[in-house]
Amino acid sequence: MSHNAAWHNARVMYQRDTCAQTLGIDIIEMDEGVAVLTMTVTPQMLNGHQTCHGGQLFSLADTAFAYACNSQGLAAVASACNIDFLRPGFAGDKLTATARVKHQGKLTGVYDIEIVNQQQKTVALFRGKSHRIGGSVTGEA
Repeated sequence: MSHNAAWHNARVMYQRDTCAQTLGIDIIEMDEGVAVLTMTVTPQMLNGHQTCHGGQLFSLADTAFAYACNSQGLAAVASACNIDFLRPGFAGDKLTATARVKHQGKLTGVYDIEIVNQQQKTVALFRGKSHRIGGSVTGEA
């Protein structure tokens, strides 16, 4: 597997990923087992405390997780996830989620994702467990 293959898999996924597109999530870096995505917090993403809704942070982290665990081209889904919210995000913040594989077996994997703001301060930590479901990300043989 190569850097180019990881990018190819990500592009195919992103074309069908209307959630990521709607949230304004952009793919910045891809490699095998690694994905770096960004999202700018908009006023529509704020909760009643005028901070970024936790669901939006979860979605960013979960999306980075998805791209990392599918980067090898084998279709995978989340089997479990958890998140720790460490500091708030505010309207206009540019958040970066970096997903890295910790372990990838034949069928299951563990990935850690860190979300930082534009000052490189950690906003949230997320851990996802993946399960490969058979088939490829692209539908190609």
